[in-house]
Amino acid sequence: MHDFHSYLPEVIRLAELAGEKILEIYKTDFNVETKEDNSPLTQADLRAHHAIVDGLTKLTPDIPVLSEESSITAFEERSKWNQYWLIDPLDGTREFVKKNGEFTVNIALIKNHQPVIGVVYVPVTHIHYYASLDSGAYKKVPNEEVVNIQVRAKPDQKIMVAGSRSHRGSSLENFLKHFEEYEIISMGSSLKLCLVAEGIADIYPRLGPTSEWDIAAAQCIVEAAGGYVTDTQMKPMKYNTKDSLLNPHFFVFGDKTIQWSSFLD
Repeated sequence: MHDFHSYLPEVIRLAELAGEKILEIYKTDFNVETKEDNSPLTQADLRAHHAIVDGLTKLTPDIPVLSEESSITAFEERSKWNQYWLIDPLDGTREFVKKNGEFTVNIALIKNHQPVIGVVYVPVTHIHYYASLDSGAYKKVPNEEVVNIQVRAKPDQKIMVAGSRSHRGSSLENFLKHFEEYEIISMGSSLKLCLVAEGIADIYPRLGPTSEWDIAAAQCIVEAAGGYVTDTQMKPMKYNTKDSLLNPHFFVFGDKTIQWSSFLD
């Protein structure tokens, strides 16, 4: 068992605390600001950010924290980090604004360019997904036993595809035309990756822009559940390897015998 596995209970607690901060704002008529990249920002994002950053700084004073809502550390400095916390305090702000409940708190520990702890918490339903390297992936629903989750290794005849609630474009339509039978499960935030991790969806093709904090926690969960998160060349997604924090287009899937990249035009 890796020593960082011992961080999990406290990280789960911090995700819950951030969720409480988010729900306090969710119940009000909150204001929505627009960031430089045209993405929405609310007080909930900021309150969750401060709760998590403060908690992680106390838990591991020597491990840097990189958050969507913090100023981005220059790559010259970041490139020296062997490990760091990568967080999205409120993933799915668009879903938060729509008040459809499909938003999450994402906390990951990155070590040697890969996520080794992942916690995804859904504030509205109080559902947790979590994992640490080599220790399996788990889902906790309130008032139920914790369950070990696994990807679905072989799709049925009909491919189950996780798709974005707010970002569906022509690239996805072109990808889907290669399948005779498929069903789209529309979902917001990192919950799409969790659908693959728990064997509900077979593939989540993300053929649009995302950032590293959007998927790191859920990638750990998918991989611990036996699945894969790769770029469109089927190479594993790596973190903190370049100046930009934008991800390439990627696939999330359970069955590695299918060459998902062959369905791209």
